[in-house]
Amino acid sequence: SLPAGSGLAEMGAHWIHGPSPGNPIFCLATRYGLLGPEAAQEENQRVEAGGHPPLPSVTYGSSGRLLSPQVVSETWDLFHTLLASARNFQGAEEQPAASVGQYLRAEIAQRVSASGAGEDNHWQLRLAVLATCLKLECCISGTHSMDLVALEPFGEYVSLPGLDCTFPGGYSSLPDRMLSALPEGTVLLNKAVRTIRWQGSFHEEGDNARDFPIQVECEDGDTFLADHVIITVPLGFLKKHHQYFFQPPLPERKANAIRHLGFGTNNKIFLEFEQPFWEPQQQLLEVVWEDESPLKEPSTDLEANWFKKLIGFVVLQPPEQHGHILCGFIAGKEAEYMETLSDTEVLSTMTRVLRMLTGNPHLPAPRRVLRSQWHSTPYTRGSYSYVAIGSSGDDIDMLAQPLPEDPEDPRPLQLLFAGEATHRTFYSTTHGALLSGWREAERLNQLFQAPSPA
Repeated sequence: SLPAGSGLAEMGAHWIHGPSPGNPIFCLATRYGLLGPEAAQEENQRVEAGGHPPLPSVTYGSSGRLLSPQVVSETWDLFHTLLASARNFQGAEEQPAASVGQYLRAEIAQRVSASGAGEDNHWQLRLAVLATCLKLECCISGTHSMDLVALEPFGEYVSLPGLDCTFPGGYSSLPDRMLSALPEGTVLLNKAVRTIRWQGSFHEEGDNARDFPIQVECEDGDTFLADHVIITVPLGFLKKHHQYFFQPPLPERKANAIRHLGFGTNNKIFLEFEQPFWEPQQQLLEVVWEDESPLKEPSTDLEANWFKKLIGFVVLQPPEQHGHILCGFIAGKEAEYMETLSDTEVLSTMTRVLRMLTGNPHLPAPRRVLRSQWHSTPYTRGSYSYVAIGSSGDDIDMLAQPLPEDPEDPRPLQLLFAGEATHRTFYSTTHGALLSGWREAERLNQLFQAPSPA
């Protein structure tokens, strides 16, 4: 039987992306019996969704009308075709553009020009839908703008097959199950680390015989001595704190990798309603601002327009478990601005937006709002990584390299690095994070199993 998950809201990871045999999260969840019956169906595991799971959807325009499903569907097909072509420049001698965003806009402009569209209303609507497509890709890539995402390495990211699925008992049911196998007291929570001192010579009080290269100092003053430390903190935290979090500081090559890789914010806004205004079969409510276009400069007035970065709302399923809940997604500077507002301000803005989109000025306001605030959370400073202009997959590999760098060092593998930002092909995913942790654990296994030097 599945654990009860009534009323849960996933503030962080939401889906298993690509639930199929090549995904270790899916394999563990299946072994522990944490998933629903649909996830186990082999036909669902074979679907090639390309990171864009199809959901029964309806698209609201900013004029308060439902947009043509045919135009929306054809436009999404075009966008997916262009996005797939953006993955074809890895290793190419010449790049058509520096960023994914620049490449996509040039391709879109070429198609508009070739069609002789001009001010044709049909193309105006398609351009507005394409603007929403780009916003969704910002959420998926965890970036403020696709203009920040490097084109050349874009194709290195690997999407696994399978229809994305969720944990009925919440994502935390997986780590809870994994932790249950460990002896009590193995894991210390709420124990913030201030500094990791390495390449030192530290001793337990009263025991000078045993020499440790690492001392982990916590914010409450407690210290731990170790031979090896695996660091899994988010890249956003490293960007802000690496200069003094490690003593001595990290080598310049690793510091540069931290600086060059991208790390952005993708936030959620949950809205709870007394009764749904959407149809039972609808699982995604898309939002299109009909005056927008990828070929126009976006507004920089966050206060006036932050909510326009919202790509729409996923309907949490099933309602018997969650109630009538919409989960909105918003990325970038607009997501970070949203964090500075009060719950009341966010709820009021969402009510106004939904009344505009539905054309119903009397639409009841949501009962409650709950939102993530990943940028202002001190130990994350954002959501997940991407390969930014000026960086490459080599920076991911550099970030993953253990320290000290000298393979002949008599005290190897003092600092090991894991987390989604250290996996070259699965960055930004939970399965990438898990695989990176296993990778570093295996490094230590190999060290412990190696014969001692004569």
